Amino acid sequence: MTVLNNVEREASRFRLRAVVAAGFVLFCFGLLVARLLYLQVTKHEELLEQAESNRVAVVPIVPNRGLIKDRNGIVLASNYSAYTLEIQPSRVKDLESTINSLAEVVEIQPRDRRRFKRLLDESKHFESLPIRTKLSDVEVARFTAQRYRFPGVEIKARLFRSYPLGEVGSHLIGYIGRINVAEKKAMEDWSEEELANYRGTEYIGKLGLEQAYERELHGITGFEQVETSAAGRAVRRLAHRPPTPGNTLVLSIDIRLQALVEELYKDRRGALVAIDPRNGEVLAFVSKPTFDPNLFVDGIDVDSWRELNEDLDKPLLNRALRGTYPPGSTYKPLMAMAALNSGKRAPGTIVMDNLIYSFGGRNFGSPETDRPGPKDMRLAIVGSSNVYFYSLANEMGVDLIHDELEPFGLGRRTEIDLLGEVTGVLPSQDWKRRYFAKSPANQKWFAGETISLGIGQGYNSFTMLQLANAYATVASGGQRFKPRLVREIEDVVKHERRRVASDALQPLPLKPADVQVILSAMHGVTTEGTSRAVFMGAPYTSGGKTGTAQAVGLRAGEKYKDVKADERKRDHSLYVAFAPAEAPSVALAVIVENAGWGSTSAAPIARRVFDYLLAGQYPSEEDILLTQQGKSSAPVGKPRVALELPLPGQRAASASDGSGAASAVPKPASSPAPIRPPKPVASAPAPAQAASVSPAQGASR
Repeated sequence: MTVLNNVEREASRFRLRAVVAAGFVLFCFGLLVARLLYLQVTKHEELLEQAESNRVAVVPIVPNRGLIKDRNGIVLASNYSAYTLEIQPSRVKDLESTINSLAEVVEIQPRDRRRFKRLLDESKHFESLPIRTKLSDVEVARFTAQRYRFPGVEIKARLFRSYPLGEVGSHLIGYIGRINVAEKKAMEDWSEEELANYRGTEYIGKLGLEQAYERELHGITGFEQVETSAAGRAVRRLAHRPPTPGNTLVLSIDIRLQALVEELYKDRRGALVAIDPRNGEVLAFVSKPTFDPNLFVDGIDVDSWRELNEDLDKPLLNRALRGTYPPGSTYKPLMAMAALNSGKRAPGTIVMDNLIYSFGGRNFGSPETDRPGPKDMRLAIVGSSNVYFYSLANEMGVDLIHDELEPFGLGRRTEIDLLGEVTGVLPSQDWKRRYFAKSPANQKWFAGETISLGIGQGYNSFTMLQLANAYATVASGGQRFKPRLVREIEDVVKHERRRVASDALQPLPLKPADVQVILSAMHGVTTEGTSRAVFMGAPYTSGGKTGTAQAVGLRAGEKYKDVKADERKRDHSLYVAFAPAEAPSVALAVIVENAGWGSTSAAPIARRVFDYLLAGQYPSEEDILLTQQGKSSAPVGKPRVALELPLPGQRAASASDGSGAASAVPKPASSPAPIRPPKPVASAPAPAQAASVSPAQGASR
């Protein structure tokens, strides 16, 4: 059968299909052209930048951290380079298996694994984290030969911080550590410029001067622009801007003196601050016990951290900056100064001391060693009369005492160039209302609470820094400074030094005659009072005041001998002093915790500080041993020349470091010029210092 087709209709259908097909093809080509135009024209700059970023990598170059030196050029903090084995978790499929395989090539200890796990928890997975630091050349070569087995694992050259003297001055210097999560969050508030300067930086100052002067020490980050292959390896360098090293801090601290004081403390707890009253420079800033800051540089292990953190002696506590204590009798010269300045009592006013002061039906006593009799202001300070100062505190009242002594820097921050300083407590009625805000029944100030303030007990609570600063103000006749630890900042690129002067504050309007009364009485303490045996034969004159402050309050009827058996309940030993008497160049405050009388433990340390600074003498080994045991008085044995002795910790640091950092410690650039021993004088101008606080009341000497 013949089939007849409609040719015209078939042709029309074919043409329609052809047009649709052609239209579809044109549409597809149109999309391609549009996309091409979009990519090549509209997105040209952006895509070019991305392509360049794939081809070109900008690598930040972390600058060398600035050095820290003492006043004589001895290096306290430096840097050295070492190899680090690092893992980038995002590029590793099985971390545990990879670490186990790495342990077959290089030694990886359990503490390395614990540190890596901690860093992993704190960091983003695309960051490179160290699994081993300070690799030897043999370990580097061994890993390099098998590098192909470990994608995502690299060896990098890193700068490490080194503290050549180990524990010496650790609270003062501080340490650096890896930037943690909290610090990264805080850095989000920084400016873009500051953030850019910390790209590639993994470590930051954590404590002490390392933290307070972070911006000066860090330097300016550089960069290197390199062309990379498809595999991510560098092919050639396109551009380069070298980093600018951090500035060098030159301290006012004499590290030999610092090391001597720490050696004299040995295993005892306490603090000492020595200040030049002429300019506010801090000469020694001691807190005992100390710790080794090198433990923190590449991440402290759990065991070491637990040992430090749980130690009853609290080695991580900066006692000079944050430890507050009742000042005991070291407070009495300041009370006398307040009485003279306010007109409440004249120097010649006589108070009959019968060893008991009765107030409100309660008796306030005196130490058994006190002698009864009439006392004027000078005799009251030299003999440390409790009754004299009980009565003075009652006459003045708490608010007048506060108003007179607050300008000396008590109960407020000195604004030293360290972070974390506490205010202490100089009580007043307003302070008590605020302190007991949640307990209205305890807000009222009772007159009986004022009595104990006169002998440095009660609510009084100060740091050794505050006390040293207060007596520096007295020694200088009212001139005040903000204490400073950094003396100069050296630009290592321009080789220029910028002096960091202590800010001079408005002088106190003290009458020279009143100041002389206090300084003369304190000089009398060293010639006829409680510290005369300690300063016997000294080639200079000085002034001082011993103090013994209660560490715990005594219950009604309880005797001190009842708690003396518990070492941590024994009284604190304090001493404040200045020298030379004619023109004081150093004022200090020192406390030895739970060591008893101020004349037996604290005053001998002060004597040896003055011997070092004013006579260039370093105590004999026999004398150091006796002082460490709290059994010394005037120095024994033949003193040594301070500059001829090696610094404690120097050899140990050199042996354990392996980097040679310690061997780079230079000899002092200049010797601390000993002050010629002054001629004896009848009365001595000098600063005194106070101790700490506890709401305890009792005899203080």
